[in-house]
Amino acid sequence: GWAGEGPGASGKNRRVCHAAARLEMGSLWEEFNRLGTEMIVTKAGRRMFPTFQVKLSGLDPLADYVLLMDFVPLDDKRYRWRWGCWGGGGRILAVLSPPPRRYAFHSSSWLAAGRADPAAPGRVHFHPDSPAKGAQWMRQIVSFDKLKLTNNLLDDNGHIILNSMHRYQPRFHVVFVDPRRDSERFAHQNFKSFSFPETQFMAVTAYQNHRITQLKIASNPFAKGFRDGDPEP
Repeated sequence: GWAGEGPGASGKNRRVCHAAARLEMGSLWEEFNRLGTEMIVTKAGRRMFPTFQVKLSGLDPLADYVLLMDFVPLDDKRYRWRWGCWGGGGRILAVLSPPPRRYAFHSSSWLAAGRADPAAPGRVHFHPDSPAKGAQWMRQIVSFDKLKLTNNLLDDNGHIILNSMHRYQPRFHVVFVDPRRDSERFAHQNFKSFSFPETQFMAVTAYQNHRITQLKIASNPFAKGFRDGDPEP
């Protein structure tokens, strides 16, 4: 459905206060979310799947807007995956690594494994079509398909830097390009932010939950080559 901003939406510029965003592929995001979404991070950078896409409404067709995303930690913990495997007599044993050949999905889960690592450098990703008129943004689905996630703290490619085995919430921001000379005075009024809880994910360097791997391969049109090979779409 369509989402508006949470607390603090009042007092916004009229060119953003009516903005609304609908998450595309919402049912697919929810399917991943029920399993516990995982997103691969690599040194070179990896695109997200599902891709973050939204349909916008409520913008001023003649005003200019910049669209961007950032990612915020969901908590102050780091995690590890606990495999539940079948033991003798139908008992379920908990093992942390390596993955057993036969394991019970319903007893496997993420466990908090300590305090979060120091925060990665905070970055934002600007949609490459920014700035553009509201009419252009509303005309078609806005796709952040160029955005890449990395765990390289020294990345110089502008990718979003995340810590592996940490949980994140993507955030989407609509910023009105205020033509007033003293526009910085009104910066807090000129943007509106959106968060979709179903897009939360765990950053990983390799998929931990095999059901996530299966769903990524089954639903990602670019992953066909991985069906019989390396399961990393």
